[in-house]
This record gives sequence, structure tokens and C-alpha cells, in this order.
Amino acid sequence: MSALPAEEQAAGRARPREQVAAAVGLLDRPLTSYYLVLGCTVMLLALGLTMVLSASLVKQLQETGSAYTLLQKQAMWMALGLPLTWLASRLPVKAFRALAYPILLLSVVALLLVLVPGLGRTAGGATRWIAFGPFQLQPSEPAKLALVLWGADLLARKERLGQLTEWRPLLVPLLPGAGLLVLLVMLGNDLGTTLVLLTIFLALLWVVGAPGRLFIGIAGLVALLVSILIVVEPYRMQRLTGFLDPASSQLTHNYQGTQGLYAIASGGLFGTGLGEGRAKWDFLPHAETDFIFAIVGEEFGLVGTLVVLGLFGLLAYAGLRIARRVKDPFTRLAAAGATAWLLVQAIVNIGAVIGVFPITGIPLPLVSYGGSALIPTLIALGMLLAFAKREPGARQALAARGPGPVLRALSWLGLARR
Repeated sequence: MSALPAEEQAAGRARPREQVAAAVGLLDRPLTSYYLVLGCTVMLLALGLTMVLSASLVKQLQETGSAYTLLQKQAMWMALGLPLTWLASRLPVKAFRALAYPILLLSVVALLLVLVPGLGRTAGGATRWIAFGPFQLQPSEPAKLALVLWGADLLARKERLGQLTEWRPLLVPLLPGAGLLVLLVMLGNDLGTTLVLLTIFLALLWVVGAPGRLFIGIAGLVALLVSILIVVEPYRMQRLTGFLDPASSQLTHNYQGTQGLYAIASGGLFGTGLGEGRAKWDFLPHAETDFIFAIVGEEFGLVGTLVVLGLFGLLAYAGLRIARRVKDPFTRLAAAGATAWLLVQAIVNIGAVIGVFPITGIPLPLVSYGGSALIPTLIALGMLLAFAKREPGARQALAARGPGPVLRALSWLGLARR
């Protein structure tokens, strides 16, 4: 027998190992995190703009006479947010630390204004918005960014001074500051944002290396606080009972969740096609915001939902990779806090749509309609891009890459030096 078949078999066995090694090599490059954050952001924004149009066109055509009303508003918010993303991606670390306290102060003031009768607007049982003519601002969204920056700066200073070995300097003033934000959001009956703020707080403690007993104790207090919030508010208890027993309450307290499941189930493997879904025809409330993932599942099917999950998974991997590879304590803490914010918010939103979690009313990052949530998220992603440039070898790789397409276009037009 010739030795050739054996050699071919050996080569065939080696080929998958080489492909795996090549894939691992791509993930190990200096700019991997940068391109993952940038690519996932662009794709999720494009998907969000498309799905906002698809989910809202029927309702907007009925109410305003134009199917493109919310699409135009979302595009306007995106046009405002993307330059801020670009600016944030070029800021030094010290600029983010300098912005931490002003953003925190502005968030506290805005959250207080929400509670002023006549200024705050209530919908769905929660007082979250301040109305400025046709526009609405939700101060709890920039509060998430404020807690990430302020908490990371505070803990980084304490780490430099060696003050993280005991519980008192570790928690003071981090716990009172985070508690103030949580209290103001709780007074507006916004449970979803409360959960995200508490997640950011716990993520900062985890990354900074809080003692195990302290971390478990704080996590227990957080769970107790959330339980109290659910018990004391009747509509939250109704949502919880509807979640635990959807069949008996689908026409009352769990109507939205049931319609969301119907939408996803009707999508099948490949979906009904873009724009062909039926749930948005007055069956599924808030289809363009809290339940936009259900429209994705209906019109793009299981494949579309897996793509969305994959994009958020890659975004989370990139954020944690940045936090692991950078050396500056503030950068590590801020990257981990921002990643926890985006990942947990996506998990809670998607989990509510597919019936795994009770409905909390928080949007899907980058996909749901709403400028108050979109702009702070884009700034946080710009911050992650700035941090990704500080990974080992990233600056050299960027310098070797040369000018980007914008600078090349300006140079070609004679508006910038080559």
C-alpha cells in the first residue's frame, strides 16, 4: 500500500488544528478589541435603525401620517451620538477621570428634577422622563455612565493609596454615592435601571478584588432591596405573578410578554421577512422599544436572534479583554463597569422578551428606539475604543496602519496634510 493516503490523512488531521491556530492568532492581535467594539457597534446600530423603522411604521402611519417619524428621530439621535463616540475614542484617560464628577453631579440634579411635580413624566408606572417640548430626556441613562466613571476613578485612587484592604475605605464613599443614585431612580419606580446601577456597583467591587464575604454580603443586600421593590409596588407584583403563571394572566398583566412570545414563535428558523411581521399591527405594545427583540425574532427568525446574541457576546468579550489587558487601574475598572452595564442590560431585556425574566422596561442597547439611552451608550463605547488603543502593542499597530479613510479622503481633497 502506498504511503500517500496516510500522508493525506495526516495532512487532513493537521488542517483543522492549523485553522484553529489561525483563528486564535487573529484574536490575539493588538487591535482585536478595537475592531470588535467598532464592528459590533456599527452592526448593532444598523440593525437598530432598520428594526425601529419596521417595528414603528404601522403605528406612526396611523398616528402621524408618516411611517418614518421614529426612524427620523432615531437617525437624528444617532447623528448626535456618533460624533461623541468619535470624540470619546480620542480622549486621554485623564479626560474621562476629569468628567466623572461633573457627569455625576448633573445626573443627580436631573434625577431630582424628574421627581418635581409638573416636570417629571410618568408612563408604565415609572417616572423616568423630563419633557422639553417634543423631546424627552431620561436622566437615569447618563447616570449609568456617571457611576462607571466616578466609581472607577474613586477606586483607582484608593488602590493607588493602598486603601482597599479594609471594608470601610473600600465602601466609603462608593456605597453612599451609588446608593444616592439608586434611591433617586427607585423614587421614580424604575426597577430596570435600578438593577443596572446595582450591577455596575457589584462589577466594580468584583474587579477591584473585594473580599469574598464582603462581596457576598453586598450582593445579598442588593437581592433584598430588589425583593422589597417588587413587593411594595402592586404593578411589579402583578408582573411577577404574570411571569410565574403566564397562562392564567395573559389577558391582564402579562399581555405584552405573551404577545412577545407569539411574535418570536411565529418567526420560525428564518423569520417572516423584513417588514412582514404581524405583531406590530397593534398586537405587541412598545414594539420599537422594550420588545424590539421580539420583532427581530419574528422577522429574522432564530437565525436573526442568534446573530444579535453573537454581536453582544463579541462586544462583551472585547470589553473584558480590554479590562484584562490594560495596566491602568482606572481603565481596567471603567472598561469592566461599562461592559457589565451593556451586557446585563442586554441580558435583562432579551430575557424579558423570551420569558426568562419578568418585564422590567429597559431597552436593548443600540437597537431599541430612544436617544436618552443611545447617546450615553455610544459615549461608553467610544470610551472602550479609547481604552482599546492603550492595550499592549495597539499604538504601534495603529501607527503602522497609517491614516484612516476619513483622513485619506481629506488628503485627497487637499484639506489635510499627507
